[in-house]
Amino acid sequence: MYQLLAYIKYWLLSVDEHSLHSPFLYKCYTEVVKSKSNTRDPAIEELRKQLLRNDTIVEIEEMGAGSRVNSSNSRKISEIAKHSATPTRFSLLLLRIIQQYDFKGIVELGTSLGLNTAYLAKSNEEVKVTTFEGSGTIAGLANQHFEQLGLSNIEVVIGNIDQTLETWLATASPIDLAYLDANHRYEPTIRYFELLLPKINQQGMIILDDIHWSKEMNLAWNELKNHPQVSLSIDLFEGGILFLNPEIPKDQYILSF
Repeated sequence: MYQLLAYIKYWLLSVDEHSLHSPFLYKCYTEVVKSKSNTRDPAIEELRKQLLRNDTIVEIEEMGAGSRVNSSNSRKISEIAKHSATPTRFSLLLLRIIQQYDFKGIVELGTSLGLNTAYLAKSNEEVKVTTFEGSGTIAGLANQHFEQLGLSNIEVVIGNIDQTLETWLATASPIDLAYLDANHRYEPTIRYFELLLPKINQQGMIILDDIHWSKEMNLAWNELKNHPQVSLSIDLFEGGILFLNPEIPKDQYILSF
């Protein structure tokens, strides 16, 4: 019920390009958010179909929220593909963002089966994707998929992100884009943002998945879009984009997607 009410509110408040007066935002919306310039990758989508038909049961360790419960449990690969994978259209949006702004250093929190990670890695030959996954079993499957797709520009960091992220960031190169799709709760979301922020390039961005998935995530989104170092926020319902470039006029938008 909460998600339904959140969507109705989003639908009532969202606007399109006809309401945008900022040249930067108009270009971002028309050339990136609403663009159809990218098509589904046949190899990735064929893999998605295979995974959706795969009823093999695996034992995994879950550390997030929602479909990511805090216990070891048995799940079908098909269920993971159905409920935990980033939707294709949002993966294509991330791909367009990387290409539009020529991002190279990409961080993803929440690898799952690696379908979204594959799209991130295929966006540009010079891209380096570092993706974090709490479950060793799932990370192993994702690595198999990357090998199957011929992707060699992906590093998978395995283990509880609460520990692995801070350790990795201590020696990491600057980040252009961070995509948060791991622990859908207020406290971890805020903490991951604060950990990542010092490493994000001035012209980079942080994108959150499922910002209206729960009251906790909505609270986290509302807090982060008002962060002093966030210049522009875009609410697309499925996710939220936070621009950090101080040269962009500070504002908040809810855009049709």
